[in-house]
Amino acid sequence: MIITRTPFRISFFGGGTDYPVYYNEQGGAVLNTTINKYCYITCRYLPPFFDHKFRARYMGKRELTQTVDEIQHPSVRECLKFVGIDSGIEMVHTSDIPAMSGIGSSSSFTVGFLNALYALQGKMVTKRKLALDAIHVEQNLVGECVGSQDQTAAAFGGFNRIEFGGSDGIFVQPITIGMDKVKYFQECLLFCFVGFSRYSSEIANRQIEKTPGKLIELKAMCQMVDEGMSILNSGSKSLNDFGKLLHETWMIKRGLTKLISSDEIDDIYETARRAGALGGKLCGAGGGGFFVFFVPPENREKVRESLRGLLHVPIRLETLGSHIIFHTAEYA
Repeated sequence: MIITRTPFRISFFGGGTDYPVYYNEQGGAVLNTTINKYCYITCRYLPPFFDHKFRARYMGKRELTQTVDEIQHPSVRECLKFVGIDSGIEMVHTSDIPAMSGIGSSSSFTVGFLNALYALQGKMVTKRKLALDAIHVEQNLVGECVGSQDQTAAAFGGFNRIEFGGSDGIFVQPITIGMDKVKYFQECLLFCFVGFSRYSSEIANRQIEKTPGKLIELKAMCQMVDEGMSILNSGSKSLNDFGKLLHETWMIKRGLTKLISSDEIDDIYETARRAGALGGKLCGAGGGGFFVFFVPPENREKVRESLRGLLHVPIRLETLGSHIIFHTAEYA
């Protein structure tokens, strides 16, 4: 039996430039971090005593099938086919965060499941292979309208600048700042659940369609990645500029399509800003899910009180990425 733990991510800058339709022509980059909220995949070979060969449990659903092709969950089906699993498999998925929340849950699922399947086969794979395989499964086999940052973040873990495009496909550069800065940075992050979810692929598909007409905006969002890096490399007192830059990127992002924001979302954002948040953004494609705000510690309680109708979720940065937390094997 294998159990994998795979983190979710928050994207700060560059989201939208990680879609192949953009970075294959222009090159893309994001600044993101994984957080200490996870999805867990339990996977084992199913004993031959049942009247089904494959068993998958996820999001309150259960599938019992004789063949891989009968499996309805697209990622489960395509991962099994991609890895070449013929024996019966049982897979159980649990999560700290609900699906469709904008923090890369579907990609974390794919990365975690691939990690479990490789381990079940007795294979040790690199984080890079795990990321690239998950990107291939989601974009090419499942055919989802997804970018490439979620799979990369989930596989590698950590606070990173990630480049997309070119011969290497992805390049991950860890953010190396002192612990005092990391501590202050974490204290400034306020993570709130808006209270409704959405299908990110619908919003992403509209954004992809509009990409040719939004090159100027996407280039500006990509340049903010390096601006964010520059702020992080400056003195601790200037870290508040990170929050102000988040405000700028949200103003651009919400204009990419009408589906990204709404009157309700705009009201939440302006309420937080009036209470002392320097900036923030919806995580993921938009439309709902989680808001991340950058709030100086002295304003934190005031902002929390102004958003008391929302669910506040404490978070910390994490560095491990997808990893195996339990492994048992039968030895001859």
